[in-house]
Amino acid sequence: MNKISFLIMGQKGYEVLKFMIQKHKNLIGTVVSAEDKSIQEDYYDEIKQLCVDNKIPFFNRKQEYSIQTKYAFAIAWRWLLFLEDVKVIIFHDSLLPKYRGFNPLVSCLLNEEKLIGVTALFASEKFDCGDIIDQKSIEIEYPIKLQKAIDKIAQCYVKLVDSIVANIKQNKTIEGCSQNEKEATYSVWRDIEDYRIDWSKDSNYIKRFIDALGFPYNSASSMVNGRLTRISEAQIVEDVKIENRYPGKVLYKENNNPVVICGTGLLKIVSLLDNETREELLPLRKFRTRFN
Repeated sequence: MNKISFLIMGQKGYEVLKFMIQKHKNLIGTVVSAEDKSIQEDYYDEIKQLCVDNKIPFFNRKQEYSIQTKYAFAIAWRWLLFLEDVKVIIFHDSLLPKYRGFNPLVSCLLNEEKLIGVTALFASEKFDCGDIIDQKSIEIEYPIKLQKAIDKIAQCYVKLVDSIVANIKQNKTIEGCSQNEKEATYSVWRDIEDYRIDWSKDSNYIKRFIDALGFPYNSASSMVNGRLTRISEAQIVEDVKIENRYPGKVLYKENNNPVVICGTGLLKIVSLLDNETREELLPLRKFRTRFN
């Protein structure tokens, strides 16, 4: 029997493992996972508990482990994989060859892509450049928050895994086709500076930015009255004619919610949290406030 090992993280990895236990438990070999301190809910404990409850060998990435199965599936895995005599299949958060690299789903949402999805491909020396095995996609509508997009794309992962596993069970050869390099684009890694809102942008873009960097991430940020804040909820407000436009300044309040001037358009702040304490800072004590 061709067993499969799983190197998985996050909600997508958890949903796939849960599905595999329900439908293909006898095919699961080793499960390896890792904690992710950059997000608020990393599903590490849930993945580990699933393995414990179902007597599946589980390892933390930092532990010494070996993969003895013919196949290994890597889902939301951040590290390049070179496993001798193992066919490694990567599951990537975009419809390759577009959005190779880091945080592809966030980049898709920022660019208002109407179609999101996942690609299964063979591991290669260059990240996300291997031969494509298959893809699954789903249409979305805006506005959409990151968590909802993750919920939707997680089902694409399950369907894609199920399709490939069905072929493995039938001893079919898993084949891929090369990517079109002319169509390739890249999504760049993000750090703390990349959460900062640029108020000179259009209000529609800033709204997407806030939605795309919300839970399970730490939310978009802005300096307000000398303190770092997180904005997790905002609404677009119809623009007015402003003489000498100053993006980031509060123009007026609506039901105690500040309405902020953007490069074009206005944005009403619905939730404003202190970065450290997570204390709600609305309503603002000071009307003459600048977001920067």
